[in-house]
Amino acid sequence: QPQSTWGNSNIVCALCVFVALDLCQMAVLFETSVGDMVIDLFCEDCPIATKNFLKLCKIKYYNNCLFYNVQQDYLVQAGDPTNTGRGGESIYKQIYGDQAQYFDDEIRPQLKHDRVGVVATANTGPNLNASAFYITTRERIEHLDGKHTIFGVVGEGLDVLQKINKTYVDDDGRPWLDIRIRHTIVLDDPFDDPAGLEIPPNSPEPVHDSDRLADNEDITEDTRPDEEIKAELEKKEAKSQAVLLEMIGDLPDADIKPPENILFVCKLNPVTQDEDLHLIFSRFGQIKSCEVIRDWKTGDSLQYAFIEFESQESCEEAYWKMDNTLIDDRRIKVDFSQSVSKLWNRWRRNEAGDADAGKGNYAKNSHQTGRPQGGGGSKQTGTGGPKQHTPHTQHTQQDNKDRHMNSNQSSRQDRPRQEYMRRDNRHEEDRRRSGARDRHNDDRRRDERHRSSEKSERDKRDRDSSDRHREDRRRSDRDRSRSRERERSRR
Repeated sequence: QPQSTWGNSNIVCALCVFVALDLCQMAVLFETSVGDMVIDLFCEDCPIATKNFLKLCKIKYYNNCLFYNVQQDYLVQAGDPTNTGRGGESIYKQIYGDQAQYFDDEIRPQLKHDRVGVVATANTGPNLNASAFYITTRERIEHLDGKHTIFGVVGEGLDVLQKINKTYVDDDGRPWLDIRIRHTIVLDDPFDDPAGLEIPPNSPEPVHDSDRLADNEDITEDTRPDEEIKAELEKKEAKSQAVLLEMIGDLPDADIKPPENILFVCKLNPVTQDEDLHLIFSRFGQIKSCEVIRDWKTGDSLQYAFIEFESQESCEEAYWKMDNTLIDDRRIKVDFSQSVSKLWNRWRRNEAGDADAGKGNYAKNSHQTGRPQGGGGSKQTGTGGPKQHTPHTQHTQQDNKDRHMNSNQSSRQDRPRQEYMRRDNRHEEDRRRSGARDRHNDDRRRDERHRSSEKSERDKRDRDSSDRHREDRRRSDRDRSRSRERERSRR
């Protein structure tokens, strides 16, 4: 060529190379509810699929769409406004009508599912591509090669893709916490807008299912007052302690509550008798039972007692007026009883429902007089100790001997053993269930603490990454514009 035209030819070639490189490196910024991702598009290899993707992003078609299918360490799927995987339409249908609802595959042998972040069309069959797409979350998925059109790859934001991959999902792969595409920003579009393309001013309204957590809902923040949170923690701690006592056999049921009409009196003088307390406390109301607890061997007072009233009001009045008073030169302490021993004994009797009538009567009478059910000694006076008068029904030593003789000795020995075996089996099953429940709660609390501790750092990192990316894109756009201006001026 003549030397006068040689410079212009070089300029034209340089412009062609620049346009070709620019065409191969088009990208779209996805702003999701968990962070930003940049998808680089293969416009030269798949012009039909990339044009469809770019124009749908341009008309805000993907805005507020959900990642409705998350298969961990396989792929995540989005792009369907119905969020079902059965909807969506291509840009060509909006331009050319229903006959162009789908577009053909663009299978390229050099493009494979060989890395994390590959973006491809989610078609329902050959040449049935619309708006839905998926992103791979693991390497080497060879069985998808040759079946789907690969038109891009995640260039930035692989950490955001991993967050979507690790989210909690149901049995159908639908995330419990909505992960939404909030905005799509086309960084550069090499294709001209076709005639009839309408760009709406606003994004579509988001669709939220009532059984899912909203994408803007903070599940780690507790806005309740500190007093309410503390009260709930104390309640849970008391519940766990009750479950533990039930497991080791100290409580018949974790939800059992002590009676509200029984007072616990302690710091008694050893010489104080049942009649003394009954006489003193009877001025507050009718008393059903009054018992000083004694050593069952020696009969010595253990210096505490239980007083059961007919009504709760009488019990409360006695508590307010008798606490810290003097009885037999001792300043006593009065409180509401927390013992469930009587309820525990009643529950045991119900468990041993196969006991005969004689044994059942003996257990009832021994419970009323405070004697252990396994022997004839008195809980109040001890074996061989002096007999104390109480408002309970009294039985003589001969009555106890008669009941022993009428009961079957072998049955009395075997039935408690069977009862304990049944109780141990039940407690073992409760331990296994409680252990599984505790492990599940520990895992959930650990995940919540982990998410809470990383929240601020994650937000800051996402904001910095988004700012840097936008700044780099603006700088690149400015340099590209200046280069084009210089080329035009030279030409």
